[in-house]
Amino acid sequence: MTKSISARTRPASSQHRPKTSTTARSKQNPLLARWSTAFGAPPFAKIETKHFRTALNAAFREHKAEIEKIASNTARSTFANTVLALEKSGTLLARVGAVFGNLEASDSTPELQDIAREMSPRFAAHETQMLLDARLFRRIDDLYERRDALNLNDEDKRVLERHHLTFVRAGARLSAAAKSRVKAINARLASLVTQFMQNVLKDEQSWRLVLDGKRDLAGLPESFVDAAKRAADDQGFKGKALVTLARSSVEGFLTFSSRRDLREQAFKAWIARGAGDGDTDNRSIVSEVVALRSEYAQLMGFRSFAEFNLEDTMAKKPENVHELMTAVWSKAVSRAAEERDALAEYARAEGENVDIAPWDWRYFAEKVRKERFDLDEAELRPYLQLDKMIAAAFDCATRLFGLQFREIENFAGYHPDVRAWEVLDKSGAHAGLFIGDYFARPSKRSGAWMSSFRTQHMLGKGQHPIIINVLNFAKGGDGEPTLLSFDDARTLFHEFGHGLHGLLSNVTYPSIAGTAVSTDFVELPSQLYEHWLSTPQVLSRFAVHYQTGDVMPKELRERLQAARNFNQGFATVEYTASALVDMALYASDASDIGDIEKFEAETLKKIGMPPEIVMRHRLPHFMHIIGGYAAGYYSYLWSEVMDADAFAAFEETGDVFDPATAVKLKEFIYSAGNRRDPHDAYVAFRGRAPKIDGLLKKRGLAA
Repeated sequence: MTKSISARTRPASSQHRPKTSTTARSKQNPLLARWSTAFGAPPFAKIETKHFRTALNAAFREHKAEIEKIASNTARSTFANTVLALEKSGTLLARVGAVFGNLEASDSTPELQDIAREMSPRFAAHETQMLLDARLFRRIDDLYERRDALNLNDEDKRVLERHHLTFVRAGARLSAAAKSRVKAINARLASLVTQFMQNVLKDEQSWRLVLDGKRDLAGLPESFVDAAKRAADDQGFKGKALVTLARSSVEGFLTFSSRRDLREQAFKAWIARGAGDGDTDNRSIVSEVVALRSEYAQLMGFRSFAEFNLEDTMAKKPENVHELMTAVWSKAVSRAAEERDALAEYARAEGENVDIAPWDWRYFAEKVRKERFDLDEAELRPYLQLDKMIAAAFDCATRLFGLQFREIENFAGYHPDVRAWEVLDKSGAHAGLFIGDYFARPSKRSGAWMSSFRTQHMLGKGQHPIIINVLNFAKGGDGEPTLLSFDDARTLFHEFGHGLHGLLSNVTYPSIAGTAVSTDFVELPSQLYEHWLSTPQVLSRFAVHYQTGDVMPKELRERLQAARNFNQGFATVEYTASALVDMALYASDASDIGDIEKFEAETLKKIGMPPEIVMRHRLPHFMHIIGGYAAGYYSYLWSEVMDADAFAAFEETGDVFDPATAVKLKEFIYSAGNRRDPHDAYVAFRGRAPKIDGLLKKRGLAA
């Protein structure tokens, strides 16, 4: 569930051939040449690490010159010579930056990480310089004051208002001294965030649990063992099996392994990422990041970063977030206590007289689920082949939106595991390119996310999007398909929902395209898409046994449906605790935080965190809230209120693929980008504001 979309930076604008490129320069550096690859995909086979510094330096220079031309224009500002000109600027920087950012996250090397540490403050300084340019802001501000007299259409007016707000929230109205401090804060934050992410990756790369012999493999299903042996072979441990800190690996091990001592080792390593002494210790980084963001918010006139951040969201105020999370928290804790008691009772009945510890929960929960619903993960996995689940996600997009997907054979990606599909619209015309990078590897950050190499827009000749989903599934053994847990399959649908948000984008301007919406709205398309996975229409066609070819039996689907709310107290506590700690962290006076781990522990104590459950993301490796979701992790829950309510709109018709409802969903949600206020967009789709009832029912927390 990594929100994983991509880093929230200035949206990419048009990415045609850079104006300043020359034949000689293009021959030397493929990043600076016209890309002649199919569908305009990056020429990955030609790109080398050494190309990035040169290309980025050229891109910074080009964009700086474009901004200077706009800012220094002596003619009175117009929408065309200011806003439109800004939207068209930065073509080369957007293109090169997208390639670099995606590769550094998905297939990193020490060399790429060195460049990232060097360039991240450059990116921050470049953007800050533009947004604090007084000349540029005067032009934007003048247009904003005259916006009602400019005869703009609704989309043009929205883009102008969004640009104005971006400049204001960046500090355009601050004093010269305050602006100077903002520049320093932004540069330092960029470096810290990059270092934080790299530290987490290094901790994940450096830890592994080698399983040797039947005793170490006790309880593990065959499909998990095959994948673990494949991982061991890939990392030079021939004849053994390997557990890594990729979520699909470590969670699978915690679910099935009957070796309590090994489960404890794996769990403690998993939650300790970023919290060990040494070069990868993130604790002081978290403290400094929070302090800098707090200072920035106070410069902007807010009491806390939470107040500042939420001003430009659907939630608007921390109080509104607190109200939602409080409504869910007490119910979740109560349900989790019931679940814990059931796990303890089962353990005692099996002769294991132990207190349920965090590394026991998944293991005994799987046992209780099997006993209560005659359902276990090992029974489901053979029906959840990766290729079939990809096909299922595509088929839903076809039935809802008319899209078609044509796989590109021998696609030259940045890694041999990368696959790509041409996306066609209902008429058969090219609509975009979708790239899938599904398997865990040491060079990839953990989690799952959607990003883009190119965003959609209609300026000039326009351009179609190039969207990527990155996941971390454990690859199947040699000659065997990759089998997923149901949570893995749900994650695939989640990220593809984000992907559709980018692929279906149909707006004029790149700054409002696709996922360039508020964080508490951006999860609606992704979380809503998860609902279709569980429907009989999907499982009865695509949940196919990898050995027999038989579809998942109806009675197994019914058992899966009956167990849908099982363990939801645990899942809700695990998530909501993380969201509450995030909000507490950024709502606090940074000077009072002190030791991060102590702050985390004290906050959890205040809210009554069950000792048997650990927050889903502890602060030293909480990449969401160090990256683009600071004071925003609540967004998943906020969006879940909408996604449950939105899927109910389909259910109410009696057809989960109802064409008329799908048309409205596409028009107002998936293709609309940030053309309108997100609340208005939802009401336009649903006919009313969302209700919380669907969320509580979905999580099994309704009275």
